[in-house]
Amino acid sequence: MITIHKEGKRSIVVAAISFAIFALVLFWIFGINIYTAVLCVALLVLLCFVFYFFRDPHRDTAFSESNDILSSADGKVVIIKEVEEDEYLKCKTLQVSVFMSVFNVHINYYPTDGKVIYFKDHPGDYLVAWHPKSSFKNERTSVVIQKESGEKILVRQIAGYVARRIVCYAKEGTQAVKGEQLGFIKFGSRVDFFLPLNSQILVKKGDKVKACQTVIARL
Repeated sequence: MITIHKEGKRSIVVAAISFAIFALVLFWIFGINIYTAVLCVALLVLLCFVFYFFRDPHRDTAFSESNDILSSADGKVVIIKEVEEDEYLKCKTLQVSVFMSVFNVHINYYPTDGKVIYFKDHPGDYLVAWHPKSSFKNERTSVVIQKESGEKILVRQIAGYVARRIVCYAKEGTQAVKGEQLGFIKFGSRVDFFLPLNSQILVKKGDKVKACQTVIARL
């Protein structure tokens, strides 16, 4: 049985009511025929996809070591490069970016344990999520987690061309627990990781990763 995420319940109700009204109007105006039947089947398929999009699968992180950085998102690695992170870390870092298509689970999870020492929500544009400038031009949230050993990891949720709403549960001063939910991005998006330069990157560009299960780096 598929569990529906709490962020999707309102969207599903709105979609179901809208589709039902549209179908009733179609039948009232055009009657029951092959064309209206096909349209209604298409609407039903679309509604099933909305249910599927907001699925909330169980994820287990018990296998990972304390210095493992897990992927926060399902998707495809689109960027691995050295960059200057100038929002909070103010130093050179290794950036790993994971793009989520509309077919991926869109829940985001904490990639490691530690303390949330920084959170900021940035308004912005809606460039396609794989665009290099989307990391600092699009609507986004930034969360910095500091491990007990002192290393800081910045996780950035980025809205895409289709994604128009980011939900983030992080609060400054709270504990981040590896594998617990960090937030949700609706309908296509990207997650960036900014890691210390001495991190060992364990994925390559083009790899498909799974949240809470793929180790993207080791500190």
